[in-house]
Amino acid sequence: PLIHCDTELEMDEVYQFRDLYAAKWGINLISELCPPLESTNASLPHAARVAARKTGGLKNAIAAHGFTGIVVGIRRDEDGTRAKERYFSPRDNQGLWDVKDQPPEFWNQFMTDFPPGTHVRIHPLLHWTEIDVWRYIQREEIPIVSLYFARLYPEYDNKMMRFRSIGEKGITFPLESTATNLDQIIEELERTKVSERSGRPMGSDEDDSSFERLRAEGYM
Repeated sequence: PLIHCDTELEMDEVYQFRDLYAAKWGINLISELCPPLESTNASLPHAARVAARKTGGLKNAIAAHGFTGIVVGIRRDEDGTRAKERYFSPRDNQGLWDVKDQPPEFWNQFMTDFPPGTHVRIHPLLHWTEIDVWRYIQREEIPIVSLYFARLYPEYDNKMMRFRSIGEKGITFPLESTATNLDQIIEELERTKVSERSGRPMGSDEDDSSFERLRAEGYM
């Protein structure tokens, strides 16, 4: 099954893409509605509270379906907190992550046998970079959401922009770019110094502390 933790705030193009390929590829899609904003920690910044809704949705889906492990597409190069992850990351039965108590993974030797009651997050793409993902998409001709390609945005003075990382409406913003195809995206990434998550307040360099709090509580 493929889990989508739905805040009902995704971009319209994302919903269209999800529904199209779920039907086209016969995906067993679990769309889990996330708890309301009021259920999240009020001490977090707004963007982090929106993201925290996904943690609640994920926990509800795991509990409802009895999943003892999930495969996640996070990468270490996305931010400093994810850089601390393991390929096989043990969590307690509440999905809590203890960053100070992670199994060693030397020389591609992975701990895969955990005590009963342990929930495991599996991260096969940890060592990939953003450009690795795009080269793979290009090689395998994988369809992608059109938001990743640059276009004119009237609300930003008709600048050419595209999304590097896509999250919810109101907390995700496009970045200036002229890349309208895969070759241009890869060329742009080969020379850019702009962070992948610059368009996302939650998870940017300025908000590392709240992002680490979210991940400790079960955020992906």
